[in-house]
Amino acid sequence: MAEFFKTSTTWVVDFRYEGRPRRWFKAFGPGIDVAAAMTAELQALHGGKATLEAVRPATDDEERQYLRGEVPGNAYCPTGR
Repeated sequence: MAEFFKTSTTWVVDFRYEGRPRRWFKAFGPGIDVAAAMTAELQALHGGKATLEAVRPATDDEERQYLRGEVPGNAYCPTGR
């Protein structure tokens, strides 16, 4: 698993769930179409309730926040935790 993070990039995923803004941090390996992957994941998890707004590489501060395990302020966890 550590090898994956050496070659991965942390992405900020902004989307809307039932019209409300949400944000996830996700790590992806090289060569992945992040927008397509996240569109498919949101569709699989939430159907028509979620729409992808934007994906972008995380800033250094955001990546450190992700690595420390800090959740974005408007995160949504499908498990309810």
